Amino acid sequence: MYDPKTIRRRRAVLALLVLSSVVLLTASFGGGGGVSSVQRGVFEIVSPIQDVASRSLKPARDLFGWFGATWQAKGENAGLRTDRDALRRENIALQTRLRNAETAADMRELSQAAGLADLGPVPARVIAVTPTLLFQSFVINKGTGDGVKVGQAVVTGGGLVGRVSFAGSGRSTVKLLTDSDFGVQARVAGDDATPGIVRASGGSPEDLIMRTTDLKAPVAEGAKITTRGTASDAKLSSLFPPDIPIGRVTRVDDAGTDTQTVHLKPYVDVRAIDQVQVLTRDPSTIP
Repeated sequence: MYDPKTIRRRRAVLALLVLSSVVLLTASFGGGGGVSSVQRGVFEIVSPIQDVASRSLKPARDLFGWFGATWQAKGENAGLRTDRDALRRENIALQTRLRNAETAADMRELSQAAGLADLGPVPARVIAVTPTLLFQSFVINKGTGDGVKVGQAVVTGGGLVGRVSFAGSGRSTVKLLTDSDFGVQARVAGDDATPGIVRASGGSPEDLIMRTTDLKAPVAEGAKITTRGTASDAKLSSLFPPDIPIGRVTRVDDAGTDTQTVHLKPYVDVRAIDQVQVLTRDPSTIP
């Protein structure tokens, strides 16, 4: 059995529920201005609750929105990185093709100017470089099977690179003109009256030294120095044909004296070579 207080409370709750039902039914199906008043009353009661709920849920909505925007941005960034990497690879490939095309054009121009087409030029690619300050030698991917022999001249589009110092079956080593042991007979371009020997200075790959046979022979700053080829009074023929560009005179120390020293900058940057040609035929055998 329930006590009187419990029965009264339950009756009060039941009465409140009935009254609420009547009010809601009246608001839904009734007419006139009373409907608007009741609705406004209900809205006035409910609106503060909605506002509080909306403000309470706003941080959660913002957090979910931030996560969504972040994931979308990450997806867009991943796509952009993929596009960037693809463009970078394409750019490198285009630069390589352009550099190869420029090198080939320079090779053709040098071949025509110095008459190298009859000297059996064998194209080769640099596959290894000695890790020294002056880059004294590098390895190419051609060897004796391609007609390469020790002593043969090696050129690129800009001019003289060096000579073959070792020839294997499938690869060879090229001693560069910046090596202290390298030397080549040279002259001021087109002037056989100023012969000399060009060697490395030993201080920089951009500085070569020319000692003229006539120690006091005048050599002008800016003069072009080329290979001399085989001298008319030489007992042995040179494997370096004439007129291959070596470098340009940058200064002359002690000009007109017995200690005159001619400095020149090589036309070829030996630190940035990837393609060369080996001249496999002896120039003296060319009619």
